[in-house]
Amino acid sequence: MGRAIKTGILSFGMSGSLFHAPFLNIHSGFELVGVVERKTKKAQSIYPNIKSFDSVDEILNDSEIELLVINTPSPTHFEFALKAIQAKKHILVEKPFTVTSAEAKKLYAESEKHNCMIMPFQNRRYDSDFLSVKQVIESGKLGNLVEVHFRYDRYNYNISNNRVKESNTPGNGLLYNLGPHVIDAAIALFGLPIKWSKVKKGNRPNTQIDDYAHVHLEYVNGLQVFAIMSLLAADAQKSFVLHGTKGSYVKDRCDTQEMHLQSGILPDSPLYGVELPNQEGILTTVEDGIKKQEKIISEKASYLSVFEDVYQTIYNKKEYPITRAQIIRQIEILEN
Repeated sequence: MGRAIKTGILSFGMSGSLFHAPFLNIHSGFELVGVVERKTKKAQSIYPNIKSFDSVDEILNDSEIELLVINTPSPTHFEFALKAIQAKKHILVEKPFTVTSAEAKKLYAESEKHNCMIMPFQNRRYDSDFLSVKQVIESGKLGNLVEVHFRYDRYNYNISNNRVKESNTPGNGLLYNLGPHVIDAAIALFGLPIKWSKVKKGNRPNTQIDDYAHVHLEYVNGLQVFAIMSLLAADAQKSFVLHGTKGSYVKDRCDTQEMHLQSGILPDSPLYGVELPNQEGILTTVEDGIKKQEKIISEKASYLSVFEDVYQTIYNKKEYPITRAQIIRQIEILEN
């Protein structure tokens, strides 16, 4: 392991405190130098040596910091990412990467000009449930895939008090919030779709944003992928349903790592990232007319793998797993 990459985080709310700081603190390839805390100052009580900045501009002007995590509200990602690149800092950008594909292309162009690395933060590629789906596909037990359904269900009938997320601002809404997860899952597993269509609806009383979205992706080999997101699913459906010429695979979304982080189980714990019992996926295959079912136990997973990818990209110049073509196509699907 080479020298530690000095890193800052633009926000220390749920995202910064749960999904970034614990991993940056544990991974020996990073030194967590500072965070932006506009109002409540709590980072130093957890990380005594950390700097607390009052503004984004202040952390941007710190010449010591080499990598910035862009985890501010969605509509601000492009502005802050561009400023960070122009300050010659590498960036790790949460979803949605940008609001428009034109903005995404601009960031990549600027990154080449300033010799900075751009890394979209698609942590759901390292969820145990997603990895079990990938494992089953790669085993060949499903044969040629015909139809795939990815869902992200929640139930929030009432309008939340988060005025930023609930406002009718470009980049807000359920499609931009959860869509990057399910669309990236399809792109990671099957590549770039050749056609797509979508539906967005606002069903809650007085909502200013979409709370339901449905995206249909079509592939050159005939595969049909349906990605559905809903804030009005009181009974969450199976999150991964795959049908192929030889069988089917069905799996619930587990959110194991988020649950562990919220309960105080840190990434260096042996318990971290291990799914609870009875959350196995079900693989159903048919051979010679005989149906067979087996439980697929998900392997332990960790978002620490994201940060290992970031380290290898910056320090050893390895290609980052989420490519420019993938993220631009994702944003094209979200915006068109």
